[in-house]
Amino acid sequence: MSSSQPPEPDPLPRVHNLNNELAKERNRAAAERTLMAWIRTSLALISFGFGIDQIVTVIASADPAIASNRAALARITGLGFIAVGIYAIIAATLEHRRILNLIQRDDYVYYKTRSLATNVAIALILIGIFAFLGILVDFLG
Repeated sequence: MSSSQPPEPDPLPRVHNLNNELAKERNRAAAERTLMAWIRTSLALISFGFGIDQIVTVIASADPAIASNRAALARITGLGFIAVGIYAIIAATLEHRRILNLIQRDDYVYYKTRSLATNVAIALILIGIFAFLGILVDFLG
């Protein structure tokens, strides 16, 4: 006999383990909740940045003498909050899609990645340092 015959297909269909499938559903639901939390956080960051800019605009229009370095600093800070909010929502959406793809796989392997929360925290720290230094320079100068 020759071994050139193709192998026979597996006659038994693949059986899914109910516990595994329920665990996948719980993980999918957790990923949805996490994405919704990031959407709320991003919306708050964007709104805060927009609010800062609007307040500065109203104050500067009421008293043009104030429209100096303080107004520029406040606007840059507001834009920083908006940029971090946009980054957070984009990164959270991409992370959500990656998690859903991993859940679909049967050979799930955990890979340690840098936390989105850590990235956002670092960006907010940098914005805070920038704002602090700007206010300090304006105060001392």
